[in-house]
Amino acid sequence: MTGGGNEGSGAGVVLDKVAFSHPGGAPMLFDLSVGAGEILAVMGPSGSGKSTLLSLIAGFETPAAGRILIGGADVTDLPPARRPVSMIFQENNLFAHLDVAANVGLGRSPSLRLTREDREHVSESLTSVGLGDKARRLPRELSGGERQRVALARVLVRNRPVLLLDEAFASLGPALRDQMLDLLKDLQARTRMTVIMVTHDPQDALRISGRTAFIEEGQVREVGDTAAIFSQARSDALRRYLGAGSRGR
Repeated sequence: MTGGGNEGSGAGVVLDKVAFSHPGGAPMLFDLSVGAGEILAVMGPSGSGKSTLLSLIAGFETPAAGRILIGGADVTDLPPARRPVSMIFQENNLFAHLDVAANVGLGRSPSLRLTREDREHVSESLTSVGLGDKARRLPRELSGGERQRVALARVLVRNRPVLLLDEAFASLGPALRDQMLDLLKDLQARTRMTVIMVTHDPQDALRISGRTAFIEEGQVREVGDTAAIFSQARSDALRRYLGAGSRGR
């Protein structure tokens, strides 16, 4: 698949003593390094700071102290639009009045003033996610899994080296979720983008991520090989979490 100058590479992500707190909330302090081209799963109890971690990387939240580095560059003070990051949420953020091709085309141009090359990239991206024959459908005419495929196609045309997913497949049934995870892993293998994926399900992490980070009370408590961290959890908090989180979907 074609896609521009950054194709074929991800970018490392570093949170260096990043401090943050929501109004009236407990302080958070994140230290984390993610390698270029790595798939990292992020897990933890509700309210532990998983989504906040992604928002800090994306630039939707501003740290009180510390640095955020992407590809070795300090992006701490950059607005979201200037960061080399794409993000997919559970809601997928599609525009109901635009067809599939237009929703993907927004990743190339917010005004949808697309060149011939842009349209070719949109078509290639839709083919890559198995929607090449549904470019003219509206979001309401798609299944939940197909709508998330549109969101993935939009990521591909944006061609950013870092992809953040915040429980992106949580609303899907088990079989469809596995399909989406396999598609994500395949696309990551081809583009080598860096993927940081928040999930509540250990099976999601085991399926596609080489490493997993466990967050509790606004801090990264454990990080390591995914299979090892689940089988040899060092902290009581992670053992408690796995006891509740691994009994099925």
